[in-house]
Amino acid sequence: MRLPRPPFCIRASGSRHIARRDNVPWRAADQKGQRLFVVIVVITALLAGTLAASSPPAPASGNGGLLDPLAGPAPASATTLDCGAVSSSILGRSVDYCVALPADYNSSAPARYPALYYLHGLFENERSWSERGGQEVLDGLVKGGEVGKFLVVLPDGGKTFYVNSYDGRDRYEDFFTKEFVPAIDRLYRTKPERLDRGIAGTSMGGYGALHLGMLHSDLFGSVSAQSAALAPKFPNPLPTEGRWGFYVRVLQGPFGSPLNEAYWEANNPLTLAEHPERLAGLKLYFDCGDHDRYGFEEGAQLLDRILKGKGFPHEFFLRPGGHGWDYLRQYMKYALLFHWQCFDSGGHRSSGGAQR
Repeated sequence: MRLPRPPFCIRASGSRHIARRDNVPWRAADQKGQRLFVVIVVITALLAGTLAASSPPAPASGNGGLLDPLAGPAPASATTLDCGAVSSSILGRSVDYCVALPADYNSSAPARYPALYYLHGLFENERSWSERGGQEVLDGLVKGGEVGKFLVVLPDGGKTFYVNSYDGRDRYEDFFTKEFVPAIDRLYRTKPERLDRGIAGTSMGGYGALHLGMLHSDLFGSVSAQSAALAPKFPNPLPTEGRWGFYVRVLQGPFGSPLNEAYWEANNPLTLAEHPERLAGLKLYFDCGDHDRYGFEEGAQLLDRILKGKGFPHEFFLRPGGHGWDYLRQYMKYALLFHWQCFDSGGHRSSGGAQR
């Protein structure tokens, strides 16, 4: 979810990183002498307790939580974030993005790297992956030697569902495939072949990853989706309340207002999976929580049944958990492992390495 900008911020040059500064109100006690002193002491104690409760615990250092002055610097991150914007003639605006680069990217030239395009969920943006735990998951895998080095490309997808909108005003899919991917290949040292290019996403982004990967298997060699926003056919008439009412309100932007069900069906990964001949050579992984609060596990299981019925090889796991970043912090590593194994094998070895 995109959080409101804090009232005071400092924008660091080159990185667009926001550093926050707290503005703490103080009430002056209209008292004198000892009573004033007591009031100040009480307020100070309460404020200290509030800050302590809201702050993350200090790292353990063997001396009561105090930092050891003799300890070395914190371990360096395995990746570094580079952010910018791509100007789009198709959209008539610029689109923000970030790329997670190997920490030694600047000193490793002329080395080139595979690229994983990661699509965020609804009400998120290009920074959500790094701010909410995705970068930490990748760093852990790199440091543990479980994956090698690759780029993670994070575009801002707004609320587009990564499709061309029904009214033609927001052609995000055309932008992504015709302008954004080529721009990333020009700006960064990628390996610009489909077997070294994957696409992944969560929730709305999981829908987008499946949609774009299935329709553009000439661009992507591997696709993963976690908690993808997959919905079977809508009830008729369309409800205005509850879970389906929520779906309808969200989907009206990209899929027409009133919702054009035919356009939704034409773009739906569940429909695209009915034509596996178009997915030749595509490596596919998806999972979902068995208690997804939006019920997306129903769509994930349906996709699994469709692909099995068509004899299309894929990996699917229904995992214990819900929907959101608690789920992703626990299970994102399996999608990243899947893509690395696809990259590492050059697409010639069968997938199957993303373990439970």
